[in-house]
Amino acid sequence: MKLTRIAPAASIAALVLLLVAVLAVALAGRSVPRVFMVASASPYASEAGAEILRAGGSAVDAAIAVQAVLSLVEPESSGLAGGAFMLHYARRSRTLDAWDGRETAPMKATPELFLGPDGKPMDFLPAMVSGRSVGTPGVVKMMWDAHREHGVLDWAQLFEPAIRLAEDGFAVPPKLAQAIARDPVLKQMPVAQDYFYRLAEDGTRRPLGEGETLKNPAYAATLKIIAEKGWRGFYEGEVAEAIVDAVQNAPSRPGTLSLEDFAAYEAVKREPVCAPYREYRICSMPPPTSGGLTLLQILGILENYDLAGMGPMTVTSVHFIAEAEKLAYADRDFYIGDPDFVDVPMGAMLDRTYLKARANTIDASRTMGKAAPGRFSSDDARWGAAVSPERASTTHFSIVDANGNVVSMTSSVEGPFGAHLMAGGMILNNQLTDFSFAPEQDGRAVANAVAAGKRPRSSMTPVIAFDADGNFRMAIGSPGGPRIIGYVAQALIASIDWEMDIEMAVALPRFLDRNGTLEIEQGTTIEELIPVLAELGHTVELRALPSGLHGIAATPQGLDGAADPRRDGNVVSGDL
Repeated sequence: MKLTRIAPAASIAALVLLLVAVLAVALAGRSVPRVFMVASASPYASEAGAEILRAGGSAVDAAIAVQAVLSLVEPESSGLAGGAFMLHYARRSRTLDAWDGRETAPMKATPELFLGPDGKPMDFLPAMVSGRSVGTPGVVKMMWDAHREHGVLDWAQLFEPAIRLAEDGFAVPPKLAQAIARDPVLKQMPVAQDYFYRLAEDGTRRPLGEGETLKNPAYAATLKIIAEKGWRGFYEGEVAEAIVDAVQNAPSRPGTLSLEDFAAYEAVKREPVCAPYREYRICSMPPPTSGGLTLLQILGILENYDLAGMGPMTVTSVHFIAEAEKLAYADRDFYIGDPDFVDVPMGAMLDRTYLKARANTIDASRTMGKAAPGRFSSDDARWGAAVSPERASTTHFSIVDANGNVVSMTSSVEGPFGAHLMAGGMILNNQLTDFSFAPEQDGRAVANAVAAGKRPRSSMTPVIAFDADGNFRMAIGSPGGPRIIGYVAQALIASIDWEMDIEMAVALPRFLDRNGTLEIEQGTTIEELIPVLAELGHTVELRALPSGLHGIAATPQGLDGAADPRRDGNVVSGDL
């Protein structure tokens, strides 16, 4: 055996210093790359965010640029005249903020806003395509407030990519072209009919097709005002006046939105709602969105079962996930509303003993059918279930900047195409239809009833997940109306329990149960499970489930991103 001579301690120390010096010389003149990533529903938007990050901008800076572009190229889903929820993680301070940019009901709104002359709830389409459905937009004020705390670049610079695209034009994406073609009323709406359609030789209007160039000088003008004047450029002056005019003079059911409503609007910085799941800590938005609470209830119920042992996308795992969703959606419909107006029992809803008791009601051999909400006190009997026919048109994007700061933001005008009204080159939201159309059910008040200045309940579920040591592990979210919660839950389960990478988790066939039928994504391999699920008593409905999950995960190899293949989006990364 060859013996190795051990150097004295002093010699070892000298050797270490020498190696450090050599390494310092080798690295002189260059720094370790700092990687960033953007995942969004549009290549135009992802590139706009990357442009800002390459310029040294923060995750919040990039989020503003991404949203400004999405308002232009994905107007059917989100926009500056809509609302949003944003989670922001500051890596250096290890702090997490929850920014609420949800719309508010006008001061003249009443609980009867969506009741017809007969006192019964209106049908959804006439309620949506109206001035009544437009709430005071919150996106711009939320972005302004977040930029004041976390922005690095000048506010005006963040709108330059969107201004260029609006003036020079962009190629109509597939999803936008399809949305225009199938919309039943957009062609008849003022402004929108001239923007989204072209006159044919026979005098009829044809929808814009995929790949055609679309310019929006009106939106470019709006962006320039906001860039110059900040939040006041949107909430005061000609932009606000144009929105109010469009709402109050809508061709169908004019609304009461006023300049006073714009002047009174405030974005709210709230405490995130977080709970453990396996070895992770999952954080999301608190009410007025139902997304965070309902997601964490689903996961809290399922933590009592071995989903990994059940296997990915098996009859057993689909059954248990669907049953947990039934239970959580039942609580959602009764208890969640704007916390500034109703007392939401958040602590009780996430209590682990309560969730274990709910989990114990799941029968492996048979579906429970329709789940009843849980009860936390004798006062809970006062609530009635909400009647809120949410639609599935929203967007989500995730951003990690070169310093490790993270944004997970879900944004919406609802619709598609919101209220179908336009002003300042923007689609106006119809988010007030997220309120319960009926203010009472069976003589009991509804937590999500309309009230002046109130924020409607949402399903938006932006998520940032951390490991046991508090390190960032994932940012994810999705569009999809009330189905958002199930989409995000399934992606997290796939990542955590089934150890899939983020791309696989995002691309999985979708399924969910909103306390009714078990919805299965048509045209996917999961259809093979339907006969056995039916034997368990599930009423199964095949349908398109166009999730739009966009996420970023931190892995041992670095950042990994995914864009839902059901949408037009992509992932852009780079380094500084």
